[in-house]
Amino acid sequence: MKIIRVFPRRTKATPTDELAYFGPPDLFAEADEVHISVTFTYDMGRAEQLAEQWSHVAPVTIGGPATGMRGEAFTPGMYLKPGYVITSRGCPNRCWFCSVWKREGQEVRELPITEGWNVLDDNLLACSDEHIKAVFAMLKRQRKAVQFTGGLEAARMKPWIATALRDLRPKQLFFAYDTPDDREPLYIAGAMLLNVGFTRASHTLRCFVLCGYPRDSMDDAKARMLEAEAAGFTPMAMLWRDEKGRTDHAWRSFQRQWARPAIIHSKGAP
Repeated sequence: MKIIRVFPRRTKATPTDELAYFGPPDLFAEADEVHISVTFTYDMGRAEQLAEQWSHVAPVTIGGPATGMRGEAFTPGMYLKPGYVITSRGCPNRCWFCSVWKREGQEVRELPITEGWNVLDDNLLACSDEHIKAVFAMLKRQRKAVQFTGGLEAARMKPWIATALRDLRPKQLFFAYDTPDDREPLYIAGAMLLNVGFTRASHTLRCFVLCGYPRDSMDDAKARMLEAEAAGFTPMAMLWRDEKGRTDHAWRSFQRQWARPAIIHSKGAP
């Protein structure tokens, strides 16, 4: 069966093969099915427009995280670029800003492990030790630098995991500082990782820092960035958006100051 996938927004993770589209159909588009894949809720309007445009080519289905539909088996290269991999779904946490636990459930579901080098699991470290070890074994086989851009939960870091991560010689490890409760676990995880040989200078240890949400202030956000640095991580500001994707101009300017390691480390913290 020939399936065309259509994406309302192009990101680093979206596929770029000949059956991946980012707009209306061209004259040569032919398929048995058309899947509109939507990651962000604020792209749903665009997705509905695309569904209408593609309905003349083949039956259309709109799916993806933005629709609230639960993810099932992971097919490499289908809705994510080859190399990106998901080995589990779900998260036991109930973060107020996150839809994962509502969409995927609080019970982590371990999936069959497929090949890839950039792990995007909702919460890999909430999986069983056996599954985590199997994922690490798969990553050791890869010829490209390993990355964990989906994020790792600092509160679930263990000494053996820190050692195993160091053995993978990853390009990037992303953690998160989203709420005040994340501060102490971030310091503990940073200490574990630095103790096994990771260095601050390499900028391998990264940390998403949520900012710009209701009642947040730039002084408070800057303090969190500096705390992430003190814990051993290079911070990366993640700007909060409302359901329509709107952000504040001043916060966008703040986010740019804390989004690139080269800017942060070349002149010191803003």
